[in-house]
Amino acid sequence: MPVFLVERLLPGVEVEQIAAAQKRAIEAGKMLTAEGKQVRYIRSTFVPGEHTCMCLFEAPNAELVREANERAEVPFTRIVEALDLTPQ
Repeated sequence: MPVFLVERLLPGVEVEQIAAAQKRAIEAGKMLTAEGKQVRYIRSTFVPGEHTCMCLFEAPNAELVREANERAEVPFTRIVEALDLTPQ
């Protein structure tokens, strides 16, 4: 299944707020999956010095990733298809 990178600019956000947003994104993916729209949150990388966060999701298309992030009420700058090159 395709992987999508969600890029976020989050000036002034604390690590605790990132953790709460992460939980909402995970739950939104689970809710959508329960509705028959398969979306899975994979992980995030937060760069506090640049106020950026990059999150990976697995889904059939970018629109479902958008829906998950909007449902979780987590702002994003863009969503693009990506390759997750984590060694197995």
